[in-house]
Amino acid sequence: MPQVQELDLVVVRFAGDSGDGMQLVGDQFTTTCSMMGDDVATLPDYPSEIRAPAGTVFGVSGFQVCFGNSGVHTPGDRVDVLVAMNPAALKTNLQYMKPNGLIIANEDAFVARNLEKAGYASNPLEGADLANYRVCRVKIAQITQKALEGSGLSPKQIDRCKNFTALGLTYALFNRSKEYTQKWIQKKFGAKPEIHQANVKAFEAGLNVGQEGDLFPCTYQIRKGKRAPKPGNYRQVTGNSATALGLLAASRRAELPLFLGSYPITPATDILHELSKHRGIVTILQAEDEIAAIGATLGAAFGGALAVTTTSGPGFSLKSEFMNLAVMVELPMIIVDVQRAGPSTGLPTKTEQSDLLQALYGRHGESPIAVVAASSPRDCFDASIEAARIALKYMTPVVLLSDGYLGNGAEVWRVPALTELPDLRVRQRTNPEGFLPYERDPQTLARPWAVPGTPGLEHRIGGLEKAERTGQVSHDPVNHEKMVKLRAEKIARIAQDIPATQVYGNPKAELLVLGWGSTQGVIRQAVESLNAQGVPVACAHLRHLNPMPADLGALLKKYPKVLIPELNMGQLWYRIRAEYLLDVERLNKVQGQPFRADEIESKIKSMLGVKS
Repeated sequence: MPQVQELDLVVVRFAGDSGDGMQLVGDQFTTTCSMMGDDVATLPDYPSEIRAPAGTVFGVSGFQVCFGNSGVHTPGDRVDVLVAMNPAALKTNLQYMKPNGLIIANEDAFVARNLEKAGYASNPLEGADLANYRVCRVKIAQITQKALEGSGLSPKQIDRCKNFTALGLTYALFNRSKEYTQKWIQKKFGAKPEIHQANVKAFEAGLNVGQEGDLFPCTYQIRKGKRAPKPGNYRQVTGNSATALGLLAASRRAELPLFLGSYPITPATDILHELSKHRGIVTILQAEDEIAAIGATLGAAFGGALAVTTTSGPGFSLKSEFMNLAVMVELPMIIVDVQRAGPSTGLPTKTEQSDLLQALYGRHGESPIAVVAASSPRDCFDASIEAARIALKYMTPVVLLSDGYLGNGAEVWRVPALTELPDLRVRQRTNPEGFLPYERDPQTLARPWAVPGTPGLEHRIGGLEKAERTGQVSHDPVNHEKMVKLRAEKIARIAQDIPATQVYGNPKAELLVLGWGSTQGVIRQAVESLNAQGVPVACAHLRHLNPMPADLGALLKKYPKVLIPELNMGQLWYRIRAEYLLDVERLNKVQGQPFRADEIESKIKSMLGVKS
């Protein structure tokens, strides 16, 4: 039997053709780790092409998972184990490997035709190219074929099962439980007995080969954490599923019907898919285009629902006119933007944080909108509830920013009880006595929410400027200026509900790393690593981007140096410099990939004059 070594943290990447099922096996591996009590973070990384030629570097699909006993902030910087199903998968992912990392290569695929497609002049498994790594050559295709002899499946069908053989190998390497995947295979393929049995046999064949001891002289398992997790029910969620669940929970806590008006777009479509599972408690309109989707959403807000529309960058651009109308009529609405790399169609399956300035300013006229950003897949739940709270309390549209990295990534999440969530109930106006549609709450400046059909509350609504209090159409220049300032002041007053900015890290630090959105995990990892090395650094993270926390300016001025890492060309950096007149540093990356912690660490060391 192989020796078993305990580890605190491991990074595994599955890579192969788009048709090799790497996303499926990566998701299964992640689910099993979650069910076994590990903390996890994932990075699905697949091509934008619908189906690139098989065996080429353009068609490589990858799935990276980092799992450990605690403190998993990111999917990992460097890969400990790479499962490469063909030469192209090896070539595109070798750059992510740690020195002396383990490569499990599907030897059957390293034939002349595939080597040529991947751009190899010779077989890398046979030369010195991989001398810095441990290479495990496995005939995954042959193992699958032997396991499925007599199955009655065609050679093509048999070949499609090799991803489960590879999954079985990794389960053996990391001593994973097979129970959860076996149940999933039964649930997924139970209606097709021959496919069900084939996948089970392929999975167990890989597991058996890996457990024999000849292939892996040493296997691994995660060392038990020192601290037990908080009691409760836990499940694995992606950012998109957490967003959907957060919207459902907000609807319950607000005691309002939930409406989703949406048009499918990568990478936001899974929110639509998740909410479609709950049609009994949510009304869904899959509209003919992005403009119709947000138009229907605004109509639902007028009708008294918690109204949501979901999209990504290109759709967000199309929705701007109706967002402006929502600002003018002052109705609560949530616009979820799962950002992707742009401009235009850009890189639809890759991540970026490049819609911030559009969310803040991308409308004509003076059109202030509240902007909230999620910071992790599980935080998408809490950010959705916060967006709903602001929208309902202040009678305003709210932009909720996520991105492809968060939306598709997965984490373990503790399911809260409804009673743990804030009370979001609002009082819709029903009394006609003294009713004025643009009378304002003295604290929030929110106008009354008068649902159409309520007797005595008939009022005018539309995109033309409103007279103060009465809401009648007004072309008076002085009134227009007053209304513009009132709408801006209403958004500014949201800051009174934003908690003080939390700072993590060394209290004696001279450098603060400020982030927003999906950079939180990697910033925390970099700061913790540097503090452990004796380099004093601190960090803070922004959820509220408009308005920003009231204490932020004073906080930033306490630090001689401030660094803002962003997956864009410096959009928060521009905002901070303009708002607070501070000379802050920036670190930008626009490669469709999230930051690695070592990239941020290197920048911090250079700013502090610390040698690497």
